[in-house]
Amino acid sequence: MKIERRAVAIDTPVPAATGISGLDDILSGGLTPGRVYLLEGHPGTGKTTLATQFLMEGAARGEASLYITLSETEDELRASATSHGWELTGIELFELVPPENLLDEEQQQSLLYSSDLELGETTKRIFEAFERVQPVRVVLDSLSEIRLLAQSSLRYRRQILALKHYFARHNATVLMLDDLTSDSNDKTVHSVAHGVIRLEELSPNYGAERRRLRVTKYRGRRYRGGYHDFVIRTGGIDAFPRLVSSEHRKEFPREVLKSKSAELNDLMGGGVERGSSVLILGPAGTGKSLLALTFVLGAAERGERAALFVFDEELGLLFNRAIGLGIDLQAMVDSGALFVEQVDAAELTPGEFSARVRKHVDVDDVRTIVIDSLNGYQAAMPEEHAVVLHMHELLQYLNRQGATTFLTVAQHGLVGDMKAPVDVTYLADTVILLRYFEAVGRVRRAISIIKKRTSSHEDTIREFRIGSTGFRLGAPLVDFHGVLRGVLRGVPTFTGGPEGLRLMVDDTP
Repeated sequence: MKIERRAVAIDTPVPAATGISGLDDILSGGLTPGRVYLLEGHPGTGKTTLATQFLMEGAARGEASLYITLSETEDELRASATSHGWELTGIELFELVPPENLLDEEQQQSLLYSSDLELGETTKRIFEAFERVQPVRVVLDSLSEIRLLAQSSLRYRRQILALKHYFARHNATVLMLDDLTSDSNDKTVHSVAHGVIRLEELSPNYGAERRRLRVTKYRGRRYRGGYHDFVIRTGGIDAFPRLVSSEHRKEFPREVLKSKSAELNDLMGGGVERGSSVLILGPAGTGKSLLALTFVLGAAERGERAALFVFDEELGLLFNRAIGLGIDLQAMVDSGALFVEQVDAAELTPGEFSARVRKHVDVDDVRTIVIDSLNGYQAAMPEEHAVVLHMHELLQYLNRQGATTFLTVAQHGLVGDMKAPVDVTYLADTVILLRYFEAVGRVRRAISIIKKRTSSHEDTIREFRIGSTGFRLGAPLVDFHGVLRGVLRGVPTFTGGPEGLRLMVDDTP
């Protein structure tokens, strides 16, 4: 017998927004209405703040909202809200404390445990508060108190099921908070709840604490898995969904962007393609940052906007150095052509950094991005494999948005066998290598292109100088050998005649 399958149309309710745009993105719109959710995390991870924002969003939509607290007093909740500039208008706060007769030893009954009386009384008063307010959104803070009153896993599970069915009959969307202080291994509510959100706080060896969240369960809805960074600021929580580059595609012309230096354009095979990534690699002092600024200047002259993220250098010093190249960064900032951010690696998470970059691309229409340097970015996230994964997604996203990205990486050491702190050369479309070399008793700089995916490029090595007119490149160093192998150690060697030295850049400024 053949069984015929028919598609059944199901009305999907509009998700209940949490009031945190990043979290709603992670949850594919928000929380399914009329369900019970578990929000768990150790003390200090931000559960109360998130729950309050959830109720405030409901109140802003005209929904009755109820905050039932078993652990904090009403005064503490209002003081916490005031610190964020909130007034909690439209939110009913119900402070549930044990009745006085249960706290009086003379009134204790010997035939029943006091916990039995307290658990029954607690549940009764929760239902009474609900019947009085008739809320659409409820926060129950926290489950640790109910778990202690239940005293056994069986009674605790039955109590949670009773609460779940009661709230479900009244079509309320409920956040149950668990601070994991009584039994962090108890997964009773995990199996009962419609969805589970876990908040975590990490303490690095140096710098501010890092917070992240993860949705570990969500019945009947796709969500963005994995860990997502979030921060608590004055005004509430900002969540930063993990960037997935494959979700962002945009059509744009694959044109070649030229610099002001004809020699540099020749070296790069004509220029840099729009929507590609360029890695500028070299030891300290070779001019990586200033080379990147020449491309920022080119973007401004084309009438495009650029964004500069500086990890390592103080902005005042960078602006002064750029003036020496004839690049007035301050004028570009004042005109709106350039956005400059000083990034403190000790205070910033990779997720927040990606969100900042995305904002400039999506909102400010930035088409040139400079990250100076990747060493500072790595300091924000010590795990090397995670650095590569985050940077891969970020570069892929920028490429698909038509933004041209320039990254600098400082190699360790000035001489000999230099190494980068993390190998990302395979991620970049173009790799520019800067080096020192010795010639005629002077320390000089050399530039070469060691990789370019999008087109052919010159395979020569050229000397360059940095002056008031910018970068000046000389002719190919055809009479030198070993420029890229050794530095200040007897190599490179010069094999040409006196006329060969005239191929080098003129010493005049």
